[in-house]
Amino acid sequence: MSRPIIAILRGLQPSEAEAVGRAVIDAGIDRIEVPLNSPDPLTSIGLLAEAFGDRSLIGAGTVLTPEQVEAVSSVGGKLIVSPNYDADVIGRTVALNMQSWPGIYTPTEALAALKAGATGLKLFPGVMAGPSGLAALRPVLPTGALVFAVGGAGPENFGQWIKAGADGFGIGSALYKLGMQVAEIADRAAKIVAAYDEAAK
Repeated sequence: MSRPIIAILRGLQPSEAEAVGRAVIDAGIDRIEVPLNSPDPLTSIGLLAEAFGDRSLIGAGTVLTPEQVEAVSSVGGKLIVSPNYDADVIGRTVALNMQSWPGIYTPTEALAALKAGATGLKLFPGVMAGPSGLAALRPVLPTGALVFAVGGAGPENFGQWIKAGADGFGIGSALYKLGMQVAEIADRAAKIVAAYDEAAK
């Protein structure tokens, strides 16, 4: 069963990419982004796409330019997540048949991103908007628009966010930090999945 959770593996090293990817996917999180400010991110994304691309959505975060979109596509990535709304980035992502998740914070950004062809919206920083901010934003968005809360959303408050209208989540440091052992990542992933399943009932 697939959950609407994106694992944000910031700082991932290529040498650990496959082991960490397997731990996360086996726990039930089958969407992974490697932020482009990680060490040698394209190598990690390529390794993950080759190993798990047939059963997972693999791609990059912190994508800021159309050229970066093309680079991610060239190594097999199919997911583009950005901290901001940029019509050129969204347009290139859509043209390459990849999923586009731009960061938005205001109704203006949200509606512009959807008009540009975004697959879904990343409410970021979620900690600043809070569930109440999302609840206020939700009524002006088109029916069916997907919103993932990122930053300030996690196992301890999934329920509040879902009630406010969150369709899913991006989870970073609650799941993975540089230097963590694979067993700990697997344990954290399992707890995140269990908390999500409970909150989504």
